[in-house]
Amino acid sequence: MSVLLAAASPVTAVDKPLRVMVVDDAVVARRLVTRWIDAEPDMAVAACLRTGREAVDQLVEVDPDVVVLDVYMPDLDGIAALPQLLEKKPGLTVIMASMLTRRGAEVTLRALSLGAADYVAKPVTSDEAPTTAAYRRELIEKIRHLGRARTARRAAPSPALGQVAPLPPALEPQQSEPPAFTLRPFAVAMPRALLIGCSTGGPQALTALMGSIGPTIDRIPVLIVQHMPATFTAVLAEHLTRISGRPVREGEHGEPVAAGRIYVAPGGRHMRVVRGADGPMIDIGDDPAINFCKPAIDPLFTAAARVWGAGSLALVLTGMGNDGAGGASAIAAAGGSVLAQDEATSAVWGMPRAVARAGACSAVLPLGEIAGRINRLTAGDRS
Repeated sequence: MSVLLAAASPVTAVDKPLRVMVVDDAVVARRLVTRWIDAEPDMAVAACLRTGREAVDQLVEVDPDVVVLDVYMPDLDGIAALPQLLEKKPGLTVIMASMLTRRGAEVTLRALSLGAADYVAKPVTSDEAPTTAAYRRELIEKIRHLGRARTARRAAPSPALGQVAPLPPALEPQQSEPPAFTLRPFAVAMPRALLIGCSTGGPQALTALMGSIGPTIDRIPVLIVQHMPATFTAVLAEHLTRISGRPVREGEHGEPVAAGRIYVAPGGRHMRVVRGADGPMIDIGDDPAINFCKPAIDPLFTAAARVWGAGSLALVLTGMGNDGAGGASAIAAAGGSVLAQDEATSAVWGMPRAVARAGACSAVLPLGEIAGRINRLTAGDRS
């Protein structure tokens, strides 16, 4: 897996356990997932079903908080069942379970555009103990974080086929408290590169963003780290090419970094930048996971601070954990500028919050305002 999430504390005993519906035609997969869920004190299996048809038919009666939905099933597969589930229960949290194949990646991105909250990439076989352990950790943490966020979401109808689903509002504050962060002035230097980091909810956020920052892409290179496994990032790059109208590709070791191009960190590898004889170059490494992630955001941001210094412009979008906070602090210390997505428009306000609370941000903005601010900054407007 590309993401190994740090363990989160279960919710307090006064909260009701999350009701999880597991839908998978594979007996072994159903048994594993139901056993993992039942082992957690803050969640319980509400139903264990074999097909998407059963899930649609029993949704109202079972009334789950979260559905773990396999992509490939007989009768009614996951991609066909998804819009029917969301139509019956708007705002339902659906986590797609997909194989690590190109077809699986394509279908998963399609599911995210139709309203799925997120996905997990299934191990090839249940005999791969390390991979299975990573899958378990990622699945449980996504059920926990996304499931709890659901209780505070506004119910909204599922998007029409082919449209991008709006990002759900995040958790409402449980108590009134002043902001836990202060903002820094924007850099005086002109941006020389845009660095973007994202995780849970990232593909949806990138889809909303990339079609609106054309002027920035034409001026400076854009480098993206999205927590995703191999194969998935290649399909994401193709998707972003269509959205942005600009060439997007997985970064290749040693290639020059140039304006007008968008580079995506390849799944399962870290992407950095280094100074070359003719300018900045991509550096791809297979070193261990950082912040439980591979690719991780911190290596790119930290390297960018060394290469571009005050000319670094970083953006941290929605995601769990704190990846990006250390690298964003390095960029701020080098005189660069950092933006973060706000809580209300983040699927999970983990990474942006960590960056803001580290004191690295010059602005914390709703997703819909980020593209305009980036375009103005790269045009020389510091307002």
